[in-house]
Amino acid sequence: MTGIEGHVVAITGASSGIGEATARLLAERGARVVLGARRVERLDEIADEIRARGATAITCAIDVARREDVERLVDPGPGPPADDRVGGERREPAER
Repeated sequence: MTGIEGHVVAITGASSGIGEATARLLAERGARVVLGARRVERLDEIADEIRARGATAITCAIDVARREDVERLVDPGPGPPADDRVGGERREPAER
């Protein structure tokens, strides 16, 4: 993978398996990762490990079966652009 450094990448299913492996690999290669999944505690652990290695990661509690959650993962709404926010905060799911 080339040219990924500095780009923001949203990853669903990032709490385990291929999603987790992808998040770690892209972060290692310089991407700023937004980790999405339902298991927030696990996402926080992974994001902490990624940040401990000097990379940038935030978490977003999402359920991919809910359109509004997925939209929030890639477009967090008003405020600074998403790429300015990737640093350490968590985004919570929308109210049901």
